[in-house]
Amino acid sequence: MDIMTTKDAAALWGISIRRVQALCDSGKIPSANKIGDVWLMPKGTLKPPDGRYGAPKKMSDTTKNRRKHKTERIEF
Repeated sequence: MDIMTTKDAAALWGISIRRVQALCDSGKIPSANKIGDVWLMPKGTLKPPDGRYGAPKKMSDTTKNRRKHKTERIEF
């Protein structure tokens, strides 16, 4: 079985070595194993999805009403 290090994964995924280490440490890459001070994972492991972006949150009716009132103009 071919393996890759965090340095290999960082180059492949376009992120820093430290970020790959953090993903391994937090369990986001379940196939990664730590041997001594080195994280190793099978070659071809996919980059986990970026958790910063997700489905947009739905607005409640009260939020919609507040936004509606804020945009109304009062003319004198």
